[in-house]
Amino acid sequence: MRVIAWLVEGTWPACVDAVREHTPAGAEVVLLHVSGPEVPGVAHGAFAGLLGRGRRGDPGDLMEALNDGSAAELLAAAAERLGRPCLREERSGRVEREVVAAAEGADLLVLARDGDHTRLGPHSLGPASRFTVDHAPCPVLLVWPDRAPSLRTLPPPPPH
Repeated sequence: MRVIAWLVEGTWPACVDAVREHTPAGAEVVLLHVSGPEVPGVAHGAFAGLLGRGRRGDPGDLMEALNDGSAAELLAAAAERLGRPCLREERSGRVEREVVAAAEGADLLVLARDGDHTRLGPHSLGPASRFTVDHAPCPVLLVWPDRAPSLRTLPPPPPH
């Protein structure tokens, strides 16, 4: 069994705990972190424009290095929390598409809700998670990053 756990800052502990609880001990576990191109891309663009005149070094390069270090730290902390052998994979690009591509051939994809945590319903998923759930090429285990809201938070039924 091959399990991919998509780890995001702030919600990764719930994914790791779900892998420990819901997958067999012998499963191949891949801890996945994907960095989007947004922040380094903006810094590269600013440097290439007027802000870069007369300055040395592209700040986008520094942003990429900081992001890479942060991803490695997150993956190390997740591997320690998991407490069993695992692979660590870092990707960069369009986050939702990279996650779907990484899940090809997997038996399970684990991810956490990243939207509104105060109520049940469609807003509990952000755009990247919604895309991933809709396009995953394998079964998905979707977990709450904290305690699930009460059933009283369900949106009302649509009118007849």
